[in-house]
Amino acid sequence: MGGTGSTERTRGTRRPRGTGRPESTRLRPVDLARVAGVSTQQVRNYEDAGILPPAERTAAGYRVYEDRHRRALLTYRVLVRGYGTGTAQTVMRAVHAGDVPAALAAVNAAHAALHDQRLSLEATSRALEAVAAQAPGEAAVPRSGLRIGEVAARLGVRTSALRVWESAGLLVPGREPGTGYRRFGPADVRDARMISLLRQSRYPLLQIRPVLEDLRRTGGGEALRAAIARRHAALAQRATAMLEGSGRLHRYLTED
Repeated sequence: MGGTGSTERTRGTRRPRGTGRPESTRLRPVDLARVAGVSTQQVRNYEDAGILPPAERTAAGYRVYEDRHRRALLTYRVLVRGYGTGTAQTVMRAVHAGDVPAALAAVNAAHAALHDQRLSLEATSRALEAVAAQAPGEAAVPRSGLRIGEVAARLGVRTSALRVWESAGLLVPGREPGTGYRRFGPADVRDARMISLLRQSRYPLLQIRPVLEDLRRTGGGEALRAAIARRHAALAQRATAMLEGSGRLHRYLTED
């Protein structure tokens, strides 16, 4: 077969030549792709993006990967599960640029953000329980109701947010005869406060609807408590995935 830089097939395996590396350490893009369950093009994209360390090339231009590339790819995939794509990319790029402190700073920031979400959820849980415990007539709202600007000021939100929630069917304020201006009664203000608190904890509008429906139907907060419990479980699951990812990163940084 050809000279330096050519390829040959042995037992159906394409083997690059001319890299100076032992055959046993060489991996092709398809080998890495199979390990991670991605396409060979995605493997090349990962290298181009700095998620994998640079690969050597044969004289013919073929990429030659090694076990460190396999470990980098698996580390990245585990990091994604816990930290998300953006942070995982930032971490791996920093590592391969030789800036380990920047990689660790990104990990620390993600853990701090998760802690803030947990604190926010706990505060929201307490606040929502207090809101849910109030009967509509007990809220300090005039019998004539409040206009949208007054409600926005009371809750510390924009009037546009209240309109969005109304468009989504979460709020149904009354209207003044003649003018058509919105009038928010005590129950409307309570619901708006609950939506605001849930949005602060990153609940999507679709998940807020059953909470409000349960509260309106029964005056209780079973759907609300279930939603909060699911969020707590999701945060715990993510914390576990982060722990796995940080452990994998430590192994990648310390292995030869």
